[in-house]
Amino acid sequence: MNIQKIAQLAGVSPATVSRVFNHQTNVSEEIRLKVLETARKHNYLPYLSPRQKNIVILTPYNSVYPVQSCVDMLLMALTQHLPEYGFRMEILPVNSQERLDSIQFCGAVAIGCEITDFPDWNERFQAPLIILDRNAPAKKQDNVFFVHSDEALGMELAIAHLAERGRKKIGCIIHGTPDRGNALIRYNAIVKSLKKHQLPDAQHLICYSGDGTEKYIELIGKLLNKGVDALFCPGGNAGILAVYALSLFGKKIPDDIALIASELSNFSQFGVPPQTSITPDYHGLAKEVGELFDNWLNKKKVKYDTVLPYNLIERETV
Repeated sequence: MNIQKIAQLAGVSPATVSRVFNHQTNVSEEIRLKVLETARKHNYLPYLSPRQKNIVILTPYNSVYPVQSCVDMLLMALTQHLPEYGFRMEILPVNSQERLDSIQFCGAVAIGCEITDFPDWNERFQAPLIILDRNAPAKKQDNVFFVHSDEALGMELAIAHLAERGRKKIGCIIHGTPDRGNALIRYNAIVKSLKKHQLPDAQHLICYSGDGTEKYIELIGKLLNKGVDALFCPGGNAGILAVYALSLFGKKIPDDIALIASELSNFSQFGVPPQTSITPDYHGLAKEVGELFDNWLNKKKVKYDTVLPYNLIERETV
C-alpha cells in the first residue's frame, strides 16, 4: 500500500493525499476525512517526517479525578521532553477519543486512564498507544505499551523511612478508590511493608479517600483518635489536605505526628514545614515515552512494560 493506491481508492489525486498527510490546509474537510478513513481501512500508516510527528495525549475528562495532580505533572514533563524527539502534541480528554478518527497521529499517550478505556485500539489504529502511570497486565495487546513507576517501591520507601525514625503506628490514607488506578496496588504494598517492619497493619489504619477530597479531615480525625504517630498519604493533593487537617486538630508536624505525602510541584518544598514526600521520576517517564515512540517509528524493538523507580525526598515533616 502506498500514496498512489490510497489516492486511487479514495478517488483523489496523489498530490491531495500528500497534502492531507502533511496537514496542509488547502484541502476540504470532506476530502480530508475520506482520505484518512481510506488509509485507516487499509492499515496504511504514512511516514511522518520529524517536523510532522504528532502525538495525541489523552487525559481524564473530570478534573476532580483522583490522580489529577499526577496528570498535571506528567503533562508538564511530556511537554518538555517529547519535542526533544521531534514530536508535536495534541491534548484530548479521553471521552473525546472519537476525534482520533479524524486526525492524523503517529502515537498516543493515555495519562491516568485504564486499558479498559481502549477496548478496540488495535482494530481502529496502527499507531502505538502508551498507557502511562498504570501497571501492565500479563496479557499483552498489540500496539499497546506501558510506562509506569514501581508503586510497591514507593510505598516501601515511605513506610521504611517512618519506621527507621521510630514511628510505631502509621495511619495511611490512599487517594482514590480500590477499583480504579493504582489505589489497590498501593494498599497491598503498604500492608506488605508494614508487616515487613513489624508495624500494625490493621485494616482500620489504612483507608481510601474516595474520588474527591472531602473525606480527608474526617479520616485524619479518626486516625488520630486511634493513636497514630505518623501519616502516610500517597496520591493527589493529600499533602496540602493533611497539613490543613492536622492544624485543625492542633497537631504539630513533626513533633506530634510525622507526615509523608506524594510530591506536589511548587508546594511540597514550600510547605511549613517543607514536606517529606515520595515522587515518581516524571522526567524519566516522559523520556521513556519519547524513546518508545522514536523506536517504534524507526522500526526498532519496543519494550512492552517499562518500570522506573520512585524517589524519596527527605525534608522536615519526619
